[in-house]
Amino acid sequence: MQFVFATNNPNKLKEVQELLPNSIKLLSLKDINCFEEIAETGQTLQENALIKAKYIYEKYGYNCFSDDTGLEVEILNNEPGVYSARYAGETTNSENNMQKLLSNLKNKTNRNAQFRTSIALIIKGKEYLFEGVCKGEILTKKQGKKGFGYDPIFKPKGFSKSFAEMNSLEKGAISHRGKALEKLIAFLLNKID
Repeated sequence: MQFVFATNNPNKLKEVQELLPNSIKLLSLKDINCFEEIAETGQTLQENALIKAKYIYEKYGYNCFSDDTGLEVEILNNEPGVYSARYAGETTNSENNMQKLLSNLKNKTNRNAQFRTSIALIIKGKEYLFEGVCKGEILTKKQGKKGFGYDPIFKPKGFSKSFAEMNSLEKGAISHRGKALEKLIAFLLNKID
């Protein structure tokens, strides 16, 4: 079974490839010669994931899945949420996003947060949605060098280290994306049978 994973993020692609069983072959956007930027104009994570999956399915004809992930911080009314990747501005990077978040949480004692991932899957024109959540808290400073995005400042509940201090398999077993992927994989394996 072959799918396009609609992302240009090499870190995300690698993370997902490591979690998929060998029976599912993953193609990247580069593999199908898709180099255009797909605008994420939705108001929710689900809408953004669907926009990307539909774009690939309709324009390139591949069965496809896409995800959108947001970091939701309780005391900030679940910001940055759907704007997590561009929290500090449209042309920003992970470092700027983390610094803005840490600045907004300065002197706040409630640091509860959660990562939420929505995956949209399109097979033969039919749409399916899967979601995963990982609860935790925002650290006061960066810890660790692995991972990407907000990983250095997010510590999952029940753990003493940040996502950026975990290897990809440790993180994948408990992460929001890992949980959403688990649901996607179970669904796909069930469809194969």
